[in-house]
Amino acid sequence: MCIMRPMMVPFVTIERADWAPLADWQTRPLDMDEAAALGGLTESMSLEEVEQVYLPLARLIRLRIDASHALADAQAKFLQHPRERVPFVIGLAGSVAVGKSTTARVIQALLARAEPRMTVARVTTDGFLHPNAVLAARGLLGRKGFPESYDQRALLAFVADMKSGLPEVSCPIYSHHAYDVTDERVVLRQPDVAIVEGLNVLQTGQGRLFVSDYFDLSLYVDADEKDLERWYHERFLRLRRTAFQDPEAHFHRYAHLTEAQALDVAHTFWTTVNLPNLRENIIHTRDRADVIIDKSGDHAVRSISLRKA
Repeated sequence: MCIMRPMMVPFVTIERADWAPLADWQTRPLDMDEAAALGGLTESMSLEEVEQVYLPLARLIRLRIDASHALADAQAKFLQHPRERVPFVIGLAGSVAVGKSTTARVIQALLARAEPRMTVARVTTDGFLHPNAVLAARGLLGRKGFPESYDQRALLAFVADMKSGLPEVSCPIYSHHAYDVTDERVVLRQPDVAIVEGLNVLQTGQGRLFVSDYFDLSLYVDADEKDLERWYHERFLRLRRTAFQDPEAHFHRYAHLTEAQALDVAHTFWTTVNLPNLRENIIHTRDRADVIIDKSGDHAVRSISLRKA
């Protein structure tokens, strides 16, 4: 099943060949080794991908940041008081295994290297998942990643505090190793840019305010379902050979499965949790994004869709 975007939407789609020349960067901000280090478990990152896809995207984001600052300066002048230091917040959404973290890392690196330099923080909404004990008590442990598995009030308060210009905010850290929220926290001290990455960051709900109301720019990383499933399987097999080998890992019980058995487990996880979440929740937030990054089966970006200005 492939859920197609309606034909009449307020987006303009730019194919990769037309997008790449928009980079217009004076010097290469990353070298080949630095680009490769930004890749994910099953997704490599080449210098070509950085230069043809992410450099133009970083340039676009920088234009949006500059425009935001200009508007804030004009408003401060109108009100006759100094402009407050408030982060430019980017929301980054998409399915499990689509490569959100890789996209976030590349954007973070490019913005931090550009002149003038900016401080760029990156946080994931995994830290706002309810602890496993709470999910188990509510019968939601098998729906981890669905909107109801998050502490939405805490997430909303965190983003609202950032946009209020508080000098320091913090959020919980999630451990994929332990498969649970930890007691540790990451602290943000008024970064120039904050990237908030998560499955459902563009989700709406029952309240009057949503997390996305505080985003200055929102991105959605998109791919075909069949590719997402294959990438999820590949990631599970890679983790089976690496992280799952640790006896302390939550998923250590899968470390000694045969490849066929591991693929069966991954397929079960995909079809009972991740695919339903994608179809019921995540995909419907795609057209709420300002920028849709469309990936092909080899993880290469094939086009960028921009909401019309």
